[in-house]
Amino acid sequence: MKKLIALLLALVLVFALCACGNGGKTDEPAGSAGETDAADTADFKVGFICLHDENSTYDLNFINAAKAACEDLGVDYVIRTNIDETEACYDAAAELADAGCNVVFADSFGHEDFLIQAAKEFPDVQFCHSTGTKAHTEGLDNYHNAFASIYEGRYLAGIAAGLKLNEMIEAGDFTADEAKIGYVGAYTYAEVISGYTAFFLGARSVCPTATMEVTFTGSWYDEAAEKEAANKLINDGCKLISQHADSMGAPTACEAAGVPNVSYNGSTIEACPNTFIVSSRIDWAPYYKYVITSVMNGEGIDVDWTGDLATGSVVLTDVNEQVAAEGTIAAIEEAKAALEAGTVHVFDTAAFTVDGVTLDSYEADVDTDPDYTPDTEVVSDGYFHESESRSAPYFDLRIDGITLLDEQY
Repeated sequence: MKKLIALLLALVLVFALCACGNGGKTDEPAGSAGETDAADTADFKVGFICLHDENSTYDLNFINAAKAACEDLGVDYVIRTNIDETEACYDAAAELADAGCNVVFADSFGHEDFLIQAAKEFPDVQFCHSTGTKAHTEGLDNYHNAFASIYEGRYLAGIAAGLKLNEMIEAGDFTADEAKIGYVGAYTYAEVISGYTAFFLGARSVCPTATMEVTFTGSWYDEAAEKEAANKLINDGCKLISQHADSMGAPTACEAAGVPNVSYNGSTIEACPNTFIVSSRIDWAPYYKYVITSVMNGEGIDVDWTGDLATGSVVLTDVNEQVAAEGTIAAIEEAKAALEAGTVHVFDTAAFTVDGVTLDSYEADVDTDPDYTPDTEVVSDGYFHESESRSAPYFDLRIDGITLLDEQY
Protein backbone atom coordinates (compact mmCIF):
# COMPACT_ATOMS: atom_id res chain seq x y z
CA MET A 1 0.00 0.00 0.00
CA LYS A 2 2.82 2.45 0.88
CA LYS A 3 4.47 1.75 -2.49
CA LEU A 4 1.16 2.42 -4.29
CA ILE A 5 0.67 5.74 -2.46
CA ALA A 6 4.24 6.77 -3.24
CA LEU A 7 3.72 5.95 -6.90
CA LEU A 8 0.50 7.98 -7.05
CA LEU A 9 2.18 10.97 -5.38
CA ALA A 10 5.05 10.79 -7.88
CA LEU A 11 2.60 10.80 -10.81
CA VAL A 12 0.78 13.82 -9.37
CA LEU A 13 4.09 15.66 -9.03
CA VAL A 14 5.06 14.91 -12.64
CA PHE A 15 1.72 16.20 -13.96
CA ALA A 16 2.03 19.34 -11.86
CA LEU A 17 5.52 20.06 -13.13
CA CYS A 18 4.41 19.58 -16.76
CA ALA A 19 1.48 21.97 -16.32
CA CYS A 20 3.69 24.66 -14.77
CA GLY A 21 6.34 24.32 -17.46
CA ASN A 22 3.98 24.90 -20.41
CA GLY A 23 1.49 27.57 -19.39
CA GLY A 24 0.05 27.76 -22.92
CA LYS A 25 2.73 30.18 -24.22
CA THR A 26 5.46 29.85 -26.84
CA ASP A 27 9.15 30.40 -26.25
CA GLU A 28 9.36 32.90 -29.14
CA PRO A 29 10.71 36.36 -28.27
CA ALA A 30 8.16 39.07 -27.53
CA GLY A 31 7.53 41.68 -30.15
CA SER A 32 7.47 39.51 -33.27
CA ALA A 33 4.55 40.34 -35.54
CA GLY A 34 1.65 37.99 -34.97
CA GLU A 35 3.12 36.44 -31.80
CA THR A 36 0.64 37.52 -29.15
CA ASP A 37 -1.27 35.67 -26.46
CA ALA A 38 -4.84 34.73 -27.39
CA ALA A 39 -6.10 36.25 -24.14
CA ASP A 40 -4.50 39.57 -25.09
CA THR A 41 -6.07 39.68 -28.57
CA ALA A 42 -9.55 39.00 -27.18
CA ASP A 43 -9.60 42.36 -25.38
CA PHE A 44 -7.68 44.36 -27.97
CA LYS A 45 -9.38 46.76 -30.37
CA VAL A 46 -8.02 48.97 -33.15
CA GLY A 47 -9.69 51.99 -34.74
CA PHE A 48 -9.09 53.37 -38.24
CA ILE A 49 -10.08 56.80 -39.58
CA CYS A 50 -10.24 57.23 -43.37
CA LEU A 51 -10.75 60.43 -45.33
CA HIS A 52 -12.93 58.71 -47.94
CA ASP A 53 -14.32 55.20 -48.45
CA GLU A 54 -13.61 52.23 -50.73
CA ASN A 55 -14.35 54.32 -53.84
CA SER A 56 -11.08 56.18 -53.26
CA THR A 57 -8.07 54.12 -54.37
CA TYR A 58 -6.04 55.82 -51.64
CA ASP A 59 -8.42 54.94 -48.82
CA LEU A 60 -9.14 51.48 -50.22
CA ASN A 61 -5.42 50.76 -49.96
CA PHE A 62 -5.53 51.64 -46.24
CA ILE A 63 -8.75 49.73 -45.65
CA ASN A 64 -7.38 46.56 -47.24
CA ALA A 65 -4.21 46.80 -45.14
CA ALA A 66 -6.21 47.41 -41.95
CA LYS A 67 -8.37 44.35 -42.50
CA ALA A 68 -5.40 42.16 -43.46
CA ALA A 69 -3.30 43.17 -40.43
CA CYS A 70 -6.08 42.88 -37.86
CA GLU A 71 -7.45 39.61 -39.19
CA ASP A 72 -3.95 38.14 -39.31
CA LEU A 73 -3.37 39.12 -35.69
CA GLY A 74 -6.86 38.14 -34.57
CA VAL A 75 -7.81 41.53 -33.13
CA ASP A 76 -11.10 43.40 -33.27
CA TYR A 77 -11.22 46.55 -35.39
CA VAL A 78 -13.50 49.43 -36.35
CA ILE A 79 -13.11 51.41 -39.60
CA ARG A 80 -14.64 54.89 -39.84
CA THR A 81 -14.86 56.21 -43.40
CA ASN A 82 -15.61 59.62 -44.97
CA ILE A 83 -14.10 61.52 -42.03
CA ASP A 84 -13.24 65.04 -43.19
CA GLU A 85 -10.08 66.92 -42.24
CA THR A 86 -12.08 68.92 -39.71
CA GLU A 87 -13.29 68.63 -36.13
CA ALA A 88 -15.04 65.48 -37.39
CA CYS A 89 -11.67 63.74 -37.17
CA TYR A 90 -11.27 64.64 -33.49
CA ASP A 91 -14.84 63.48 -32.82
CA ALA A 92 -14.17 60.15 -34.54
CA ALA A 93 -10.88 59.66 -32.68
CA ALA A 94 -12.50 60.44 -29.32
CA GLU A 95 -15.40 58.09 -30.04
CA LEU A 96 -13.01 55.27 -30.95
CA ALA A 97 -11.00 55.85 -27.77
CA ASP A 98 -14.18 55.89 -25.67
CA ALA A 99 -15.25 52.65 -27.39
CA GLY A 100 -12.16 50.90 -26.04
CA CYS A 101 -9.72 51.12 -28.93
CA ASN A 102 -6.13 50.64 -27.79
CA VAL A 103 -4.72 52.14 -30.99
CA VAL A 104 -6.25 54.65 -33.42
CA PHE A 105 -4.85 55.20 -36.93
CA ALA A 106 -5.73 58.05 -39.32
CA ASP A 107 -4.82 58.16 -42.99
CA SER A 108 -4.85 61.75 -44.30
CA PHE A 109 -2.49 64.70 -43.93
CA GLY A 110 -5.19 67.11 -42.76
CA HIS A 111 -6.24 64.79 -39.93
CA GLU A 112 -3.06 65.50 -37.98
CA ASP A 113 -3.97 68.42 -35.72
CA PHE A 114 -7.25 66.78 -34.71
CA LEU A 115 -5.53 63.49 -33.93
CA ILE A 116 -2.98 65.35 -31.79
CA GLN A 117 -5.88 66.96 -29.93
CA ALA A 118 -7.30 63.51 -29.19
CA ALA A 119 -3.89 62.15 -28.17
CA LYS A 120 -3.58 64.85 -25.53
CA GLU A 121 -7.02 64.02 -24.16
CA PHE A 122 -6.56 60.21 -24.15
CA PRO A 123 -2.99 59.53 -22.93
CA ASP A 124 -3.62 55.79 -22.51
CA VAL A 125 -4.46 55.33 -26.21
CA GLN A 126 -1.82 55.25 -28.94
CA PHE A 127 -2.56 57.49 -31.95
CA CYS A 128 -0.73 56.87 -35.22
CA HIS A 129 -0.96 59.14 -38.24
CA SER A 130 0.07 58.46 -41.82
CA THR A 131 1.66 61.29 -43.89
CA GLY A 132 1.96 63.68 -40.93
CA THR A 133 4.95 65.78 -39.92
CA LYS A 134 4.58 66.82 -36.28
CA ALA A 135 5.22 63.78 -34.09
CA HIS A 136 8.97 64.39 -33.78
CA THR A 137 8.38 67.96 -32.58
CA GLU A 138 5.20 67.45 -30.48
CA GLY A 139 6.97 65.15 -28.01
CA LEU A 140 3.87 63.14 -27.05
CA ASP A 141 4.43 59.57 -25.87
CA ASN A 142 1.23 58.43 -27.56
CA TYR A 143 1.37 60.22 -30.93
CA HIS A 144 3.34 58.87 -33.89
CA ASN A 145 3.86 59.54 -37.62
CA ALA A 146 4.53 57.02 -40.36
CA PHE A 147 5.16 56.96 -44.08
CA ALA A 148 7.17 54.91 -46.56
CA SER A 149 9.80 55.54 -49.22
CA ILE A 150 7.13 55.41 -51.93
CA TYR A 151 9.35 57.62 -54.08
CA GLU A 152 11.30 54.41 -54.72
CA GLY A 153 8.14 52.70 -55.92
CA ARG A 154 7.31 55.63 -58.16
CA TYR A 155 10.85 55.57 -59.57
CA LEU A 156 10.43 51.90 -60.47
CA ALA A 157 7.04 52.60 -62.05
CA GLY A 158 8.70 55.44 -63.95
CA ILE A 159 11.12 52.97 -65.49
CA ALA A 160 8.14 51.05 -66.87
CA ALA A 161 6.81 54.33 -68.29
CA GLY A 162 10.13 55.24 -69.90
CA LEU A 163 10.45 51.83 -71.52
CA LYS A 164 6.93 52.20 -72.93
CA LEU A 165 7.88 55.58 -74.41
CA ASN A 166 10.94 53.99 -76.00
CA GLU A 167 8.78 51.25 -77.51
CA MET A 168 6.40 53.79 -79.02
CA ILE A 169 9.29 55.86 -80.36
CA GLU A 170 10.81 52.78 -82.00
CA ALA A 171 7.41 51.92 -83.49
CA GLY A 172 7.29 55.36 -85.12
CA ASP A 173 4.33 56.59 -83.07
CA PHE A 174 6.20 59.82 -82.31
CA THR A 175 9.76 61.14 -82.23
CA ALA A 176 12.13 61.07 -79.25
CA ASP A 177 11.73 64.80 -78.65
CA GLU A 178 7.95 64.31 -78.40
CA ALA A 179 8.20 61.87 -75.49
CA LYS A 180 6.11 63.96 -73.10
CA ILE A 181 4.53 62.50 -69.95
CA GLY A 182 1.43 63.97 -68.33
CA TYR A 183 0.87 63.84 -64.58
CA VAL A 184 -2.34 64.54 -62.64
CA GLY A 185 -1.57 65.77 -59.12
CA ALA A 186 -3.88 66.67 -56.26
CA TYR A 187 -1.98 69.52 -54.60
CA THR A 188 1.38 71.22 -55.03
CA TYR A 189 2.67 69.73 -51.78
CA ALA A 190 6.06 68.16 -51.12
CA GLU A 191 4.51 64.68 -51.03
CA VAL A 192 3.15 65.11 -54.56
CA ILE A 193 6.28 66.88 -55.85
CA SER A 194 8.51 64.14 -54.44
CA GLY A 195 6.33 61.51 -56.10
CA TYR A 196 6.09 62.99 -59.58
CA THR A 197 9.78 63.91 -59.60
CA ALA A 198 10.77 60.35 -58.65
CA PHE A 199 8.49 59.00 -61.38
CA PHE A 200 10.03 61.36 -63.93
CA LEU A 201 13.59 60.46 -62.92
CA GLY A 202 12.74 56.77 -63.29
CA ALA A 203 11.41 57.41 -66.79
CA ARG A 204 14.41 59.58 -67.68
CA SER A 205 16.82 56.87 -66.54
CA VAL A 206 15.78 54.79 -69.57
CA CYS A 207 14.29 57.46 -71.88
CA PRO A 208 16.59 60.48 -71.57
CA THR A 209 14.53 62.73 -73.89
CA ALA A 210 11.39 62.45 -71.74
CA THR A 211 9.77 65.62 -70.42
CA MET A 212 6.73 66.04 -68.16
CA GLU A 213 3.74 68.33 -67.70
CA VAL A 214 1.90 68.41 -64.36
CA THR A 215 -1.56 69.76 -63.60
CA PHE A 216 -3.29 69.87 -60.21
CA THR A 217 -6.94 69.37 -59.32
CA GLY A 218 -7.02 70.93 -55.84
CA SER A 219 -8.59 67.78 -54.38
CA TRP A 220 -7.36 64.36 -53.29
CA TYR A 221 -10.49 62.77 -54.76
CA ASP A 222 -12.51 64.31 -57.57
CA GLU A 223 -13.22 61.90 -60.40
CA ALA A 224 -14.59 64.51 -62.80
CA ALA A 225 -11.68 66.90 -62.22
CA GLU A 226 -9.11 64.12 -62.55
CA LYS A 227 -10.63 62.90 -65.80
CA GLU A 228 -10.72 66.47 -67.14
CA ALA A 229 -7.09 66.98 -66.13
CA ALA A 230 -5.99 63.79 -67.89
CA ASN A 231 -7.85 64.76 -71.06
CA LYS A 232 -6.23 68.20 -70.97
CA LEU A 233 -2.79 66.59 -70.81
CA ILE A 234 -3.63 64.12 -73.58
CA ASN A 235 -4.91 66.93 -75.81
CA ASP A 236 -1.68 68.81 -75.08
CA GLY A 237 0.35 65.98 -76.62
CA CYS A 238 1.24 63.87 -73.58
CA LYS A 239 1.93 60.29 -74.67
CA LEU A 240 1.55 58.60 -71.27
CA ILE A 241 -0.28 59.62 -68.10
CA SER A 242 0.36 58.99 -64.41
CA GLN A 243 -1.16 60.46 -61.28
CA HIS A 244 -1.13 61.29 -57.59
CA ALA A 245 -4.88 61.58 -57.17
CA ASP A 246 -7.27 59.02 -55.81
CA SER A 247 -10.05 58.24 -58.28
CA MET A 248 -10.40 56.30 -61.52
CA GLY A 249 -10.79 59.57 -63.44
CA ALA A 250 -7.37 59.62 -65.10
CA PRO A 251 -7.14 55.86 -65.82
CA THR A 252 -10.57 55.77 -67.48
CA ALA A 253 -9.72 58.86 -69.57
CA CYS A 254 -6.59 57.05 -70.74
CA GLU A 255 -8.53 53.88 -71.60
CA ALA A 256 -11.02 55.89 -73.66
CA ALA A 257 -8.22 57.68 -75.51
CA GLY A 258 -5.95 54.66 -75.89
CA VAL A 259 -3.11 56.34 -73.98
CA PRO A 260 -0.86 54.23 -71.72
CA ASN A 261 -1.34 54.80 -68.01
CA VAL A 262 0.65 54.17 -64.82
CA SER A 263 -1.78 54.36 -61.91
CA TYR A 264 -1.30 54.65 -58.15
CA ASN A 265 -2.49 52.64 -55.13
CA GLY A 266 -3.57 49.56 -57.04
CA SER A 267 -4.11 47.86 -60.35
CA THR A 268 -6.71 49.24 -62.75
CA ILE A 269 -6.34 46.35 -65.20
CA GLU A 270 -9.97 45.22 -64.92
CA ALA A 271 -11.36 48.61 -65.94
CA CYS A 272 -8.44 49.58 -68.19
CA PRO A 273 -6.99 46.39 -69.71
CA ASN A 274 -5.69 48.09 -72.85
CA THR A 275 -3.76 50.95 -71.22
CA PHE A 276 -2.77 49.99 -67.66
CA ILE A 277 0.95 49.21 -67.27
CA VAL A 278 1.76 49.03 -63.55
CA SER A 279 1.00 50.75 -60.24
CA SER A 280 3.02 51.50 -57.12
CA ARG A 281 1.58 51.72 -53.64
CA ILE A 282 2.41 51.73 -49.94
CA ASP A 283 1.44 48.51 -48.17
CA TRP A 284 0.44 49.68 -44.70
CA ALA A 285 -0.04 46.19 -43.24
CA PRO A 286 3.59 45.87 -42.01
CA TYR A 287 3.27 49.14 -40.08
CA TYR A 288 -0.11 48.26 -38.62
CA LYS A 289 1.16 44.87 -37.44
CA TYR A 290 4.31 46.44 -35.99
CA VAL A 291 2.31 48.98 -33.97
CA ILE A 292 -0.37 46.57 -32.77
CA THR A 293 2.08 43.91 -31.59
CA SER A 294 4.29 46.56 -29.95
CA VAL A 295 1.37 47.91 -27.94
CA MET A 296 0.24 44.40 -26.99
CA ASN A 297 3.72 43.54 -25.76
CA GLY A 298 4.20 46.82 -23.89
CA GLU A 299 6.96 47.95 -26.22
CA GLY A 300 7.65 51.43 -27.53
CA ILE A 301 6.65 52.64 -31.00
CA ASP A 302 8.91 54.69 -33.26
CA VAL A 303 7.96 58.35 -33.13
CA ASP A 304 8.54 58.68 -36.88
CA TRP A 305 8.56 55.39 -38.82
CA THR A 306 9.58 54.97 -42.46
CA GLY A 307 8.83 51.73 -44.31
CA ASP A 308 10.73 50.77 -47.45
CA LEU A 309 11.27 48.06 -50.03
CA ALA A 310 12.95 45.80 -47.48
CA THR A 311 10.06 45.97 -44.99
CA GLY A 312 7.54 45.16 -47.73
CA SER A 313 6.00 48.61 -47.35
CA VAL A 314 6.75 49.77 -50.92
CA VAL A 315 5.28 47.47 -53.55
CA LEU A 316 4.31 47.33 -57.21
CA THR A 317 1.37 45.52 -58.74
CA ASP A 318 1.93 42.90 -61.38
CA VAL A 319 3.04 44.37 -64.69
CA ASN A 320 0.40 44.18 -67.43
CA GLU A 321 2.53 42.47 -70.03
CA GLN A 322 -0.13 43.00 -72.70
CA VAL A 323 0.61 46.73 -72.57
CA ALA A 324 4.08 47.12 -71.03
CA ALA A 325 7.21 47.16 -73.17
CA GLU A 326 9.21 43.98 -73.51
CA GLY A 327 11.81 43.63 -70.75
CA THR A 328 9.91 45.79 -68.25
CA ILE A 329 9.79 43.21 -65.46
CA ALA A 330 13.52 42.48 -65.70
CA ALA A 331 14.38 46.20 -65.73
CA ILE A 332 12.25 46.85 -62.64
CA GLU A 333 13.82 43.94 -60.75
CA GLU A 334 17.33 45.11 -61.62
CA ALA A 335 16.61 48.66 -60.48
CA LYS A 336 14.88 47.43 -57.32
CA ALA A 337 17.96 45.39 -56.36
CA ALA A 338 20.17 48.43 -56.92
CA LEU A 339 17.94 50.62 -54.74
CA GLU A 340 17.96 48.07 -51.94
CA ALA A 341 21.74 47.72 -52.20
CA GLY A 342 22.20 51.50 -52.07
CA THR A 343 24.09 51.60 -55.37
CA VAL A 344 21.32 53.71 -56.94
CA HIS A 345 19.59 56.67 -55.28
CA VAL A 346 16.36 58.09 -56.66
CA PHE A 347 17.35 61.73 -56.13
CA ASP A 348 20.95 61.40 -57.30
CA THR A 349 21.99 65.02 -57.92
CA ALA A 350 23.86 63.98 -61.06
CA ALA A 351 20.52 62.97 -62.60
CA PHE A 352 18.84 66.39 -62.53
CA THR A 353 19.42 70.13 -62.47
CA VAL A 354 17.50 73.08 -61.03
CA ASP A 355 17.57 76.14 -63.29
CA GLY A 356 20.47 74.55 -65.11
CA VAL A 357 22.54 74.04 -61.96
CA THR A 358 23.53 70.78 -60.28
CA LEU A 359 22.50 70.75 -56.64
CA ASP A 360 25.24 70.44 -53.99
CA SER A 361 23.33 71.76 -50.96
CA TYR A 362 19.72 72.21 -49.92
CA GLU A 363 17.91 72.99 -46.68
CA ALA A 364 14.47 71.40 -46.44
CA ASP A 365 11.54 72.24 -44.19
CA VAL A 366 11.72 69.19 -41.92
CA ASP A 367 10.65 70.72 -38.57
CA THR A 368 7.44 72.10 -40.02
CA ASP A 369 6.32 75.56 -38.93
CA PRO A 370 3.60 77.90 -40.25
CA ASP A 371 6.10 79.68 -42.52
CA TYR A 372 7.62 76.42 -43.88
CA THR A 373 11.09 77.61 -42.93
CA PRO A 374 13.98 75.52 -44.34
CA ASP A 375 15.90 74.08 -41.39
CA THR A 376 17.74 70.86 -42.32
CA GLU A 377 20.57 70.17 -44.78
CA VAL A 378 19.46 67.16 -46.85
CA VAL A 379 22.01 66.90 -49.68
CA SER A 380 25.17 64.90 -49.07
CA ASP A 381 27.11 62.03 -50.63
CA GLY A 382 25.80 63.06 -54.04
CA TYR A 383 22.06 62.73 -53.43
CA PHE A 384 19.03 64.29 -51.76
CA HIS A 385 18.25 62.27 -48.60
CA GLU A 386 14.47 62.07 -48.85
CA SER A 387 12.50 60.76 -45.83
CA GLU A 388 15.60 60.17 -43.70
CA SER A 389 15.21 63.19 -41.40
CA ARG A 390 11.43 62.70 -41.19
CA SER A 391 9.15 60.03 -42.62
CA ALA A 392 6.85 62.36 -44.57
CA PRO A 393 8.37 63.60 -47.86
CA TYR A 394 10.07 66.99 -47.98
CA PHE A 395 11.49 67.01 -51.51
CA ASP A 396 9.93 70.16 -53.01
CA LEU A 397 12.40 71.16 -55.72
CA ARG A 398 11.25 72.20 -59.20
CA ILE A 399 13.69 70.37 -61.44
CA ASP A 400 14.39 71.01 -65.12
CA GLY A 401 12.37 68.95 -67.58
CA ILE A 402 9.12 69.21 -65.61
CA THR A 403 6.62 71.97 -66.38
CA LEU A 404 3.86 72.87 -63.92
CA LEU A 405 0.79 74.06 -65.83
CA ASP A 406 -0.81 75.37 -62.62
CA GLU A 407 -0.56 75.11 -58.83
CA GLN A 408 -2.99 74.22 -56.04
CA TYR A 409 -2.44 74.52 -52.26
